[in-house]
Amino acid sequence: MADQNAFDIAHIGSVELLTATFDKSLWFFRELLAMRVVAEEGDSVFLRCWDEYQLYTIKLTASDNAGVGRTTFRTTSQEALERRVAAVERTGLGEGWVDGEVGTGPSYMFRDPDGHSMALYYETERYVATDDKPALKNQPSAFPGRGVNARRLDHINYLAKDVVANGRFIAEALAGRESERIKLDDGGYAAWWFHFQNKSYDVVYSDDWTRHGNRLHHIAFAPDTREDILKAADIFLENGIHIESGPHKHAINQTFFLYVWEPGGNRIEFANAGARLLLDPDSPVVEWTQEERKKGQAWGMKTIETFHTHGTPIVE
Repeated sequence: MADQNAFDIAHIGSVELLTATFDKSLWFFRELLAMRVVAEEGDSVFLRCWDEYQLYTIKLTASDNAGVGRTTFRTTSQEALERRVAAVERTGLGEGWVDGEVGTGPSYMFRDPDGHSMALYYETERYVATDDKPALKNQPSAFPGRGVNARRLDHINYLAKDVVANGRFIAEALAGRESERIKLDDGGYAAWWFHFQNKSYDVVYSDDWTRHGNRLHHIAFAPDTREDILKAADIFLENGIHIESGPHKHAINQTFFLYVWEPGGNRIEFANAGARLLLDPDSPVVEWTQEERKKGQAWGMKTIETFHTHGTPIVE
């Protein structure tokens, strides 16, 4: 499993979301989440949340189907980048170096065992506020004060044909640390949570019941408080956005959550930023049984059926 002395990945750098309803999806992120467009290239726009230090974290791309394109990860140093590239190459899943996109330096492309496109980079350009200068000098831009006020991109959850194979890849290639997992009665895991630094999770793999693989379960944004998530539910209700589940509290990692589907069909979660922090570098993994998970979420709400069946691209 992961090298317990390696903290080579700093965080998720960016996620490319694909949508067949580009204008509506752009409206969702820009107007309802108060994200800012920082660049446009071809069929894509690049957006950022107000408290992110990099230029962007979401690349929204027009496509025939919804889903996830490339996910990038920033390393903690150039040396860390070289170590992780070497580890990826040992798996045989590396694809090689490319120029970075919109303010990022050289990036090493690869895929996980399920085929999800990923990249590693270290060099990055920090956002410099212009007409959105903050009152407080220790934040990169002004608090927007409208919509959901999404503060930052928090994590990604992939659907996978083989949760175990993909989880082992994250541990070995990216030095991801396990935080929690759901063990199946007949072996393997229904879902597996990994973190890179002190957050309780950055990357999750969930079992794809369709066995299609290479799909997205959801991406998550972090607002400040639970109250922000409750207000977000009202905002989405007023604007005709499908609320799939919540607001409620997860049992696993104790995140207060809300799930919606943006107009393109991609599932978006809003998760409070101050859930669990794993300060212990030797923190043991928490394993849940199928019987324990039947109890539902922390306060007793059962997990809804679409949480196991809906993903993007949508397949029969």
